[in-house]
Amino acid sequence: MNFASMFRAACRLGVAALAVPALLLGAGLPAATAQAADPVKIGAFFALSGPTAPVGTPTKLVAQMFVDKVNKEGGINGRPIELVLGDTEGDPTKAVLTFKRFVSEEKVVAVIGPTRTDEGMAVKRQIESSGIPTVMTVGGDPVIMEGKLGNMDFGTARSVFKSPQRSSTAVRKVLGYLKKHDLTKVALLISGDNFGQDGERWLRSLAPEYGIEIVGTEQFKPTDVDMKTQLTALAGKGPQAVVCWTIGPAGALVSKNHHALGLTMPLLQCHGLPDPAYIKLAGEASEGDLMPATKLMTWEALPASDPQKKVIAEFVRLYRDEYKYDAQYPINTHSGYAWDALLLLVEAMRKVGTEPAKVRDALEATKGLVGVSGVFTLGPQDHNGLGEDSMVMLQVKGGKFVMVE
Repeated sequence: MNFASMFRAACRLGVAALAVPALLLGAGLPAATAQAADPVKIGAFFALSGPTAPVGTPTKLVAQMFVDKVNKEGGINGRPIELVLGDTEGDPTKAVLTFKRFVSEEKVVAVIGPTRTDEGMAVKRQIESSGIPTVMTVGGDPVIMEGKLGNMDFGTARSVFKSPQRSSTAVRKVLGYLKKHDLTKVALLISGDNFGQDGERWLRSLAPEYGIEIVGTEQFKPTDVDMKTQLTALAGKGPQAVVCWTIGPAGALVSKNHHALGLTMPLLQCHGLPDPAYIKLAGEASEGDLMPATKLMTWEALPASDPQKKVIAEFVRLYRDEYKYDAQYPINTHSGYAWDALLLLVEAMRKVGTEPAKVRDALEATKGLVGVSGVFTLGPQDHNGLGEDSMVMLQVKGGKFVMVE
């Protein structure tokens, strides 16, 4: 029976109004196409204003760049991605409110972001209660840690993942460099936020494994504009190197203070600071400073056999040549985090659809996914999936970052 005959038969039965949609679907006509084209809504919240906007804003731009690319290529199994944006202003309370809006009003199926570890920790409970898979773009480990450690209760992290390397991975990279260069007496200068405390926790717990002694520790507020007092106190302990753990402009201020005091021991920063802005803010004081970073920062020096090189080259082409973001936001170690977060989600959804519980399980089963920041292999005990081999050590030489051993 052809379509016209089916329609006439339905009319005779007096059920045409009900039957036509079903017939259209059965005939594979536009109603099915319209349903298949419903967008996949993914929330994306970053610090788009406030002190950490220089990190959050380009992260948003990269997220949109990735979505544009996927949509041009046919979306997720024929469905376009709709990115639902939110500005946290770097404020943990606003991060919580934004996430709640994503879930209750926007009905997103997954989320990426936020910008700061403090925000990530604030929203962690809401993520777990909602079951919405969230791939964070923060540096600290607590967002994906579970259970208790000392007086810290990290809760659960079944639905929380993250694309940047773990703090513990970056700490191992730093400690390995110190050990290799016989710098065994180290002082710590730590930001007094969740990110800084996470770094200190790992530095202290892992240092003995590398034969390194921590001779002193000082702390500062992320909003402080002068750390000379803390550096002077640390210098009095006779360290062979100073390790600073912070993010944003504070790191450059530490570098300037270190230089102004005439301190000659090496200054090592964390994995959140490899950024041309660091060199610009610190100026000549940054010369010689060391820090771990993603391969993105020196990708052209990678061998052709490195699986990341092709992926990074395409990312750089889009970022610099097509979208021209580099003029305002030069590529830095953060640049690939949103790309990788969405890559993880999209690959999971292509396999299992968009039901949050299934996406969560598929994320956890990710194996050998090549991203900008590394090759991701996740598991029930590892919701990050990047090892120490995904990082390189950089040093500022001649006003540029260069790879060092």
